[in-house]
Amino acid sequence: MPGLDYPPLTLEIMDMVGDKWTLLVVYILGDGGLRFSELRRRAAPVSQKMLTQTLRALERHAMVERTVLPTAPPQVEYALTGLGRSFLAAAGVICAWTRDNLPALDAARQAFDRQRAAA
Repeated sequence: MPGLDYPPLTLEIMDMVGDKWTLLVVYILGDGGLRFSELRRRAAPVSQKMLTQTLRALERHAMVERTVLPTAPPQVEYALTGLGRSFLAAAGVICAWTRDNLPALDAARQAFDRQRAAA
């Protein structure tokens, strides 16, 4: 098939935006900027390490901006950039599709597992 020779950066970005934590973080930040601790609470059960890695990847690709607030102790807030907001529409569709189809997906998965166990 012509045109399937994707540059490495394209594949890297597809990997990042297809990640479950990326989708969740972008979806959550769609409501506005949040401090790290609040974002972690809303994104449970993501670990602190995975949330940090996800935010760094999003920041590296200019989808999230990190702001150090002038407080004592310093606090950090994360917010979507214009690029991140442009991705929010796609992330929202995927998250809504998952939510809307969860019962059917779960039933299909259980039926598959039962069939495999019986074989």
